[in-house]
Amino acid sequence: MSTDDFDLREPELTAGDLLVLDDEHFAPETVAIVTGAASGIGRATAVALAANGLTVVGADIDEDGLDGTVDLADDVDATGTVHPVPTDLTDEDAVEAMVDAAAEAGDLRYVANVAGMQHIASISEFPMEKYDLLLDIMLRAPFLTAKLAMPHIRATEDGVGAIGNMSSVHGHYATQDKPAYITAKHGLTGLTRAIAAEGEGTLRGFSVSVGYVLTPLMVNQIEDTAEERGISEQEVVEDVMLGQARTKEMMTPAEVANLFVFGFSSHGKHLNGGDMLHDGGYTTTYE
Repeated sequence: MSTDDFDLREPELTAGDLLVLDDEHFAPETVAIVTGAASGIGRATAVALAANGLTVVGADIDEDGLDGTVDLADDVDATGTVHPVPTDLTDEDAVEAMVDAAAEAGDLRYVANVAGMQHIASISEFPMEKYDLLLDIMLRAPFLTAKLAMPHIRATEDGVGAIGNMSSVHGHYATQDKPAYITAKHGLTGLTRAIAAEGEGTLRGFSVSVGYVLTPLMVNQIEDTAEERGISEQEVVEDVMLGQARTKEMMTPAEVANLFVFGFSSHGKHLNGGDMLHDGGYTTTYE
């Protein structure tokens, strides 16, 4: 087996890939924030929610990428709309402006904190500026977005809404050379539970944990991981990325986006403080 056996290109998203549900709150007057909406899982989640009829505020620092997300929503004939809001998640004023824009667009009910980054290095070699940036984007920004969004969700007619946080198998266990990422994902577990504790049942918090997903972030990790561990790129894919999984294929961004759609819907009303673990057996089996 070689890396040629795996198609490591991000798959093209089509309308048929998306879960579309009948839900009283899935309508144009309902607003969802999606961070990291310019690519990968964030892009797919923004498009999936728009396909369910919602008004989506897509936040990302990559303006060109956000334009591509708007185009993709048009391509799949989404009944809702994606409004691009360029946002630097490390800038508190920018995050506040993003949430204000969402609240002005309708009834803000949902937040998908998806934005993420990665840096491969051991703890002893980890640059603290990278640690600070990663934690700012992946833990502080979700906390701040939740802080600012929760009053708007509570102010809706029935107070129904949810904040979904993009976690990972690395929110359940640790591997080598991803210490900041692992720290952030474990922190998101606490944030998710804190949201649920304060949400009074109608405002829910949940997280989504998956293994490796065919995104640019994942593909870019292969070379870095190979160099850090002193192994081949083939061994990274076979042994590190898929070695522990029982399902020997990577998830697609659309498959992850569909978990957010379900989690936000009334079908997920008992998902509160919990984690949706779809990891192909990474964390529940071993050899």
